[in-house]
Amino acid sequence: MSMTKPMPDALEIQEINFESVKRKQRVKSFTKGMLFLLPSIVLFGVFLFYPLFKTMYLSFFLTNARGETTVFVGLQNYIEMFTSPIFHQSMKSTFLFVLYTVPTTIIIALLLAVLANEKLKGIGFFRTIFSSTMGISVAAASVFWLYMFHPSIGFLNRILNLIGLESIGWLTDPNWALIAVAVTTIWMNLGFTFLVLLGGLQSIDSYLYESADIDGAGYFYKLRRITIPMLSPTLFFVITVTIINAFQTFGQIDILTQGGPQNTTNLIVYSIYREAFSNYQFGTASAQAIVLFIIILVMTIIQFKLGERKVHYQ
Repeated sequence: MSMTKPMPDALEIQEINFESVKRKQRVKSFTKGMLFLLPSIVLFGVFLFYPLFKTMYLSFFLTNARGETTVFVGLQNYIEMFTSPIFHQSMKSTFLFVLYTVPTTIIIALLLAVLANEKLKGIGFFRTIFSSTMGISVAAASVFWLYMFHPSIGFLNRILNLIGLESIGWLTDPNWALIAVAVTTIWMNLGFTFLVLLGGLQSIDSYLYESADIDGAGYFYKLRRITIPMLSPTLFFVITVTIINAFQTFGQIDILTQGGPQNTTNLIVYSIYREAFSNYQFGTASAQAIVLFIIILVMTIIQFKLGERKVHYQ
């Protein structure tokens, strides 16, 4: 006795057709989205992911002067790097440089932004002056400060001589070289940091200040209870970006000190450059680059885990 398969009713047919249409729409939307993302994926793949994986690959090899791999050494590049006193000095100088530049830049830029946010006559001129360093290249700024730090004709040493003090070897004295480079970096980064913080201040709703004025709150109370909390998203962004940029500092080191004196300004990025393009040790340079990547990644994660808790969004 043959069994006949029951025919689907009209409702089931409609549901099947509806599911088929939805599936086709999802595939169409996915394809369209991937087509829009394809240029970005190609650019990221060529200029970001490929160099990253290539660097990881090279860090396990010895290379010749042309950067071609010769001998697989495993973790030997990392072992030699962590046992090298030059690398230890480079890491110490890098963290000191970050400590010198990041808090100082943010504090000075915040003070200037608070001042420039006041409704004073002619304040637009000062806003332009405060943000002017943003338009100056690293090379131009470094050359400017190279003359400022000159041991005989430099402006800073002339001031010291006028008040009866001896000249300082700003870029040749191991005790002062890193501080001199930090001063240059702070001056260079002030324009961008100031402009971002000023934009954050101007985005705070004025009714908060008006309510505080009605309650009789003073200037510093409003600064502590309104301005800083409402500015916390901008501060969070500025701190994160400034830390990353400080770890990646290169241009002013190359122009001002070339890593000297006595490797006191041999920051990790300049150390990578010197290992790769002066000593032609691309394997060691790649290992240092991976360590720098991990340090920046860990610092960023810590910043997001700890710093974002104190961020107040309007």
